[in-house]
Amino acid sequence: MWFASLGSGSKGNATLVRSADTLVMVDCGFSLRETTRRLASLEVEPGQIDAILVTHEHSDHCTGVAALSRRYGIPVHLSHGTASTGRCDGSHQLQCFNSEDSFAIGSLRIKAVTVPHDAVEPCQFLISSGQRTLGILTDLGSVTPHVLDNYRDCHSLLLEFNHDLGMLQAGRYPPALKRRVGGDWGHLNNLQAARLLRDLGGARPGHLVVAHVSEHNNSRSKAEEALLSVLDSLDGVVWAGQAAGCDWLAVG
Repeated sequence: MWFASLGSGSKGNATLVRSADTLVMVDCGFSLRETTRRLASLEVEPGQIDAILVTHEHSDHCTGVAALSRRYGIPVHLSHGTASTGRCDGSHQLQCFNSEDSFAIGSLRIKAVTVPHDAVEPCQFLISSGQRTLGILTDLGSVTPHVLDNYRDCHSLLLEFNHDLGMLQAGRYPPALKRRVGGDWGHLNNLQAARLLRDLGGARPGHLVVAHVSEHNNSRSKAEEALLSVLDSLDGVVWAGQAAGCDWLAVG
């Protein structure tokens, strides 16, 4: 199993996951034209995608879902709550699930995991093939025991390091937005993400992809400092940026 990011951040998110015979996209926060361009950089044609999984209805995760689905006849899998927002209306086909459901798409096994975020029925995903599991975990404001229990055995992990708390508080965002981003239903800060890695214990993920990094409220040096508080080195740490995401990585 392999995965790659088309881009990650407040301006758009999309992740590809593939096995030998199945390819899915998690979220599509880019326009149809931009998504097609970014797919080409990873040597993927849109028509190769078997399904789109949607984590929640915020625009940086679902802007391009309906257009891509409709143009290429791709089914969309999303929670009942996300579907109720209407943000993916016009898609080729909607397949609704409840958070915590498990289901299969081709040879990939999908587990939806409920997370605390300010959306209607948000979830993140564990995706498995054979004996390997990829964890995708962004857009949550706090780490719950439920999240820890579900992500404990991932072989690779794409994890949000959204903001440095000091930079957020000193930054240009209005107070209400600072409270939202930094709150329990917002986004993980560097220290929260680092503590999650520490609390997961056991073997370190084969690849750790740092994702959903704020362009205004974080820096690579701040995130690295937090990482090195719980890791011996940054070997195997990959950065999924807003402009280009990251190239294909093997899970594990």
